[in-house]
Amino acid sequence: MLKQAIDLPGVGNARELGGYAIGERRVKSGVLLRTAGLDRATPEAMDALQNRYRVKTVIDFRMSDERTPLPDPAIPGAENLHLPVLEQADMLVDVDPSMIEKYTDPSMDRMELFSAAYETGMLDDQLYVRFLTSERGRAAFRGFFKALLALEDERAILWHCTDGKDRTGCAAMLLLFALGADRETVIRDYMLTNDYNAPRLSVLRQRIEPLGWPQAKAEALLFMSGGVSEAYMNNGINVLVGEYGSVEAYLAQELDVGKEEREALSRKLLE
Repeated sequence: MLKQAIDLPGVGNARELGGYAIGERRVKSGVLLRTAGLDRATPEAMDALQNRYRVKTVIDFRMSDERTPLPDPAIPGAENLHLPVLEQADMLVDVDPSMIEKYTDPSMDRMELFSAAYETGMLDDQLYVRFLTSERGRAAFRGFFKALLALEDERAILWHCTDGKDRTGCAAMLLLFALGADRETVIRDYMLTNDYNAPRLSVLRQRIEPLGWPQAKAEALLFMSGGVSEAYMNNGINVLVGEYGSVEAYLAQELDVGKEEREALSRKLLE
């Protein structure tokens, strides 16, 4: 079984933060669940979320346009919070108006969409910076921590986006730092997505190789297709450190998660 895996048939990138070492303590198991979308969850997965994990809160970081056609299935006894890190309009702010119709056309070929996004700079290592520093992104992560602080004992919280890697990964990064994890642990958790999505990434690499693309373009397509890039997360963290002095200072100043809140999270989530 893959590291940190939780058994949720039909749910991609399904894992937890439980077991990570934080100093002399560890994150509690079965409490902090991170996944891709839940729309294909099997009845067995839904039963596990309700009865094995006793999920209290599901946080959906997806855009409204992603969420509407593929809503989360209801978990009895759980609340669902929609906290979009960005909306489609945010992605199109700096896009040439002549290109907007192409980006928003659901019938557009995925490879054409990728090429257009890559050539116009929509896929770069500033992506997570935009998530973390935009007004909408900060509001979403602030709501995430509010839900964590309100979590009842013996209950779990699950957060997800579409692939469970970028918006979900930024939330996991912030939570791990709030709990006192070191950067190595944060990056290791983030990079696990490449293990979870290894089969499809391997197939894609084989298809890209004969094209003779520059390495940066090939890596961007892998990223768009389910992979993650250490450089993207490191850049997001570095910007927070550069602008605020530390991730903890960013948490306090922008997300209302100061020393008192971090201590409360530690008491609640570490053993």
